[in-house]
Amino acid sequence: MACVKLSEVITKEELVNLTPDIDVSKIKIRQPDVNRPGVQLTGYFEHFDPLRIQIIGFVEHSYMAGMSQERQDEIFDQMFAMKEPCFIFCRDLQPEPKFLEYARKYQIPVLQTKKATSVFMAELIRWLNVRLAPCISIHGVLVDVYGEGVLITGESGIGKSEAALELIRRGHRLVSDDVVEIRKVSEETLVGSAPDITKHFIELRGIGIIDVESLYGVSSVRDTANIDLVIQLEDWDKDKEYDRLGLEEEYTEYLGNKVVCHRIPIRPGRSLAIICECAAVNHRQKKMGYNAAQELYNRVQKALSSRRDEDDE
Repeated sequence: MACVKLSEVITKEELVNLTPDIDVSKIKIRQPDVNRPGVQLTGYFEHFDPLRIQIIGFVEHSYMAGMSQERQDEIFDQMFAMKEPCFIFCRDLQPEPKFLEYARKYQIPVLQTKKATSVFMAELIRWLNVRLAPCISIHGVLVDVYGEGVLITGESGIGKSEAALELIRRGHRLVSDDVVEIRKVSEETLVGSAPDITKHFIELRGIGIIDVESLYGVSSVRDTANIDLVIQLEDWDKDKEYDRLGLEEEYTEYLGNKVVCHRIPIRPGRSLAIICECAAVNHRQKKMGYNAAQELYNRVQKALSSRRDEDDE
């Protein structure tokens, strides 16, 4: 199961550790959801998920301030005994002394942020959803072309990296070469990124490794991109039927999500970069509601209908 170290969360969100004596290095987050323990502060712990990060906002803070010392002892002891990963106080709110006492007793970190509760929760959930999403690695190249994430796949040596390099020279941005890590962040969205080791590098046979960011500048790379379109390169086979109209979409599947896929036959003289650009723009046009293949089909049907009407007369 994927996990994120609590120390990464602290660094990413610039959190203040109010319990520096508690070791956070071994605490791991496995749930992308968070919880505001308002109901738990009243003593109701059924269906409570202790694996979630617990967020304390103004309402929870005010409620705790109004609790008697005896009630705080009862609730805090019961709540901290469930071993939550941490508690985070928003809006620079200060926890009750009794709260910190039980946090140290059960060795559960108490953190603080100046951000508003809802804004902080939305940002944290979004980041955790990406980091904890199901992930696979595939052989391919991911390039941002006109805002569309184009995943180029095919057998080794077919020209994927060369196509990516030409796209970069034409002003598009590289996400990953050779290995693409794909994360399923929702039922509709796949996000691709590069492994840290090969980030922003391209391997070109006969030349070796090149650093795209150093050669072409920071505007030529990006860290992640949604995977909107897959282009599968394959050797030309004269006996194989290829789609020439595009009326019916073909799909490929990653982590249960379907992505539009075009199979492009490779022959000498074909510019892969221009084909990829055209495919990306055409895909974007379809998402905006215009389908050139459907428009051609409608024109043909209209012409045939008009010709039949003329013959009937």
